[in-house]
Amino acid sequence: MNNKINQSIFLFLCFALLGLTSCSPKTQPDELAATEQQAQASSSKSQTNPNQQIQKSLFLISKNGKEGFIDRTGKVIIQPEYGLAFSFSEGLAPVNINSKWGYINQTGKIVVKPQFEEAGIFSENLAAVKTGSKWGYINDTGKIAIKAQFVEVEGFSERLASVKIGNKWGYINPKGQVVIKPNYDEVSIFSEGLTSVRIGKKWGHIDKTGKVVIKPIFDEASIFYEGLASVKIGKKWAFIDKTGKVVIKPIFDEASIFYEGLAPVKIGNKWGFTNRKGLVVIKPIFDEINVFSEGLATVRIGNKWGFINKTGKIVIKPQFDEVDSFSDGLAAVGSKDGKIGYIDKTGKFVWNPTK
Repeated sequence: MNNKINQSIFLFLCFALLGLTSCSPKTQPDELAATEQQAQASSSKSQTNPNQQIQKSLFLISKNGKEGFIDRTGKVIIQPEYGLAFSFSEGLAPVNINSKWGYINQTGKIVVKPQFEEAGIFSENLAAVKTGSKWGYINDTGKIAIKAQFVEVEGFSERLASVKIGNKWGYINPKGQVVIKPNYDEVSIFSEGLTSVRIGKKWGHIDKTGKVVIKPIFDEASIFYEGLASVKIGKKWAFIDKTGKVVIKPIFDEASIFYEGLAPVKIGNKWGFTNRKGLVVIKPIFDEINVFSEGLATVRIGNKWGFINKTGKIVIKPQFDEVDSFSDGLAAVGSKDGKIGYIDKTGKFVWNPTK
């Protein structure tokens, strides 16, 4: 179900939001898209960063091999001058200048000078950065908040971030204190007060104190969204509530997360959508799909991607080689030759494909 367009524009869905150097297999692209939307929503509300004076939606573009940003009308706000960049979050965006990473604000001003080997987007006023071979975190002024000491890290979510210590994963707070011991083989981000963790070959869920809330009995497990998580039981997928009770029986060949009231499910070789009652409300006729975002979902029929609404009606016909979900009214679409453009919900280009 991975329909990212290219590394520079969409890698942040995994690289910056959910792990910088680690993306757990059970964290599906749908989860990443949903987490991106959450980050953008919290970004628009943040008032702690003095660099956040504009708070408007900017979209990453590539032109003549350089990256910059446009607004939702397609107007260039920050000229394409960076070899690599990631999207804005909390008013700042990572950019690469002369092989080092720093941060710019929404006027294009450098507010954290390029000095890091790698960098992620801001989440909850902290961003993970790599100095030498180790990862730490900076605040929105560029000051080191948590010294570089970890081999692998993930971004903060609900005031906790997972870090790898030795061969195991645990969680730290914004002060860098280990608050959940590194006892886990794989982990996810916290969502709705819980996160999924793997111990040995089985997945379960813990709370923010590290207490096991749902025992590790599943072959795979997602994080919770809209009160439900998808879990794999044997060869089939089901959905559980926060008590661990199976509320939608294991009848699906694959399943993702609920978002905007529906969840992608695979029956046989095709994908459709189920509601919270376990009823398939959009027939499984698609080769690939993603969660709904702003009322539309990306779907692939054959080799082309388009968009459907919540009745299953195709509203933008499959015509694109690659697509991303709608965010703030626009969706990125791509071609096999690497060109990226943006369309609105009518399918009209507001930025013609470039690279």
